[in-house]
Amino acid sequence: MNTFRLTAITLVIFAVSLISVNAQDYTKKVTTKDIVTTAVDAGVFKTLATALTEAGLIETLQGKGPFTVFAPTDDAFAKLPKGTVEGLLNDKEALKKILLYHVVSGNVMSTDVVKLTEAATVEGSKIKIKVKDGKVMINDAKVTTADVKASNGVIHIIDTVILPPTK
Repeated sequence: MNTFRLTAITLVIFAVSLISVNAQDYTKKVTTKDIVTTAVDAGVFKTLATALTEAGLIETLQGKGPFTVFAPTDDAFAKLPKGTVEGLLNDKEALKKILLYHVVSGNVMSTDVVKLTEAATVEGSKIKIKVKDGKVMINDAKVTTADVKASNGVIHIIDTVILPPTK
């Protein structure tokens, strides 16, 4: 009976150790890449990556941070009226303003986002935050995936490009 108990305890300790090591490995894999690399590797942010390159923001978002990025997918950019993306790629200042409107300073995880009603963006304007039908909304964009961790912040994937208010 003592041998059985000792074997069972040993197996439990071994299993907990394996789970702990695997959890650490997963966290390490998730957080070793910066925001830009994480987004590019996802494969659904080609338009965003192009826009960041054209606006000269790649180095900024690869910097120390931390940053919280509300990242629109390629499908989100496709919702814009025809010619909008091309026009923005030719108007670097307007493009930069829109992209920085998607960035908040700090590491704002979903547990923090749901407690907020607004947040100041790096662009200077505020975004509105609300929970509607159990989904987090950033202005009129729905967060489809939250808490994509990166080494210098976090990405929340949104389904619509958000635009700063016109002054």
